[in-house]
Amino acid sequence: MDPTPSTPAPAAFQSDCETGPGSVWGWWPSWRPTSMSLLKATESKILNCIQNNLWARFVTLPSQDRIWTLTLTNKTVPKPAEQDSKMPLVMVHGFGGGVGLWIRNLDALSRSRTVYAFDLLGFGRSSRPSFPSDAAKAEEHFVNSIEQWRQSVGLENMILLGHSLGGYLATSYAIQHPSRVSHLILVDPWGFPERPQIQSHENQGQTTELVKRPSPPRWVKAIVSVVSLFNPLAVIRAAGPWGPGLVNRFRPDFKRKFEDLFDDDTMTQYIYHCNAQPPSGEVGFRAMSESLGWAKRPMLQRIHLLPSSMPLTILYGAQSWVDSSSGDKVVQVRSPARTKVLLINDASHHVYADQPEKFNRVIENLCNSVN
Repeated sequence: MDPTPSTPAPAAFQSDCETGPGSVWGWWPSWRPTSMSLLKATESKILNCIQNNLWARFVTLPSQDRIWTLTLTNKTVPKPAEQDSKMPLVMVHGFGGGVGLWIRNLDALSRSRTVYAFDLLGFGRSSRPSFPSDAAKAEEHFVNSIEQWRQSVGLENMILLGHSLGGYLATSYAIQHPSRVSHLILVDPWGFPERPQIQSHENQGQTTELVKRPSPPRWVKAIVSVVSLFNPLAVIRAAGPWGPGLVNRFRPDFKRKFEDLFDDDTMTQYIYHCNAQPPSGEVGFRAMSESLGWAKRPMLQRIHLLPSSMPLTILYGAQSWVDSSSGDKVVQVRSPARTKVLLINDASHHVYADQPEKFNRVIENLCNSVN
């Protein structure tokens, strides 16, 4: 494990193009106001809100890739051994995210047990290697990095929680390494349903998709418009110095979700710096997806491979654009006694930030059901 330097490196501007000399963006002047130093500085401002004991460091994998990792314990626990005896909770963020997005949850969830959060390989401050273009191989690359991370950290078992893309990868991990997962918790997971067939209503002369959820938000539609030709976040990098403003325009919700913690653009700056770096994890995500809404290898086709004895809980935001009916289908496939689907009212896709107190209470109760 490599400790991170205590003093941030000087801020710098970074200039690079999309992957490969033959890239469509190769001619574009890609001078953009970001760097890993700026990402580190912005994240440090976020993590300064944490009250509990925090150990932040890089965990080096056998592949020599590095995974940026947070470990939290309760500094007020009179007997640390009691907390050590509790099953640890491991939190996996979604597409384009990072550990900083859990800022409303980390203190509360580490009151009685150790909590780990890490930046997925190819995202945030973790290493950004090349990813295969094949969907199955890209997924395997992510899952192998999670298992190597677990081994490097020294965890025998864990409660595994994943949001969005993190939920998809957490499920794949649990299928392949079931003995390591004591309880699988999925939060608005991406990639479960098959892409719906389009049906024509001949009597009305209309064509509609069989989706009964709110329309994806504007920022999702904006990214969908470019994903078929470029890496999903290419538009942020192509915007150059206008990139931060673009994130503020399309993701104003992130500022609102955290406005009681920060009265400036800290959270949208964090999102920008996470995603304006050279593309890596998003390349793997693109390989796994037909578009941002659908997985090439839908998890509903494999959910039966989870051991029937493994407890599984799926949380959805009641106002999310992710279709919660997939959760009901999971219950039909698995043992209802071991599978729960919960809706969090007044929450959208980012349940943990929209309703942090409700979310933390639900997760804490689920963890306490393990030990």
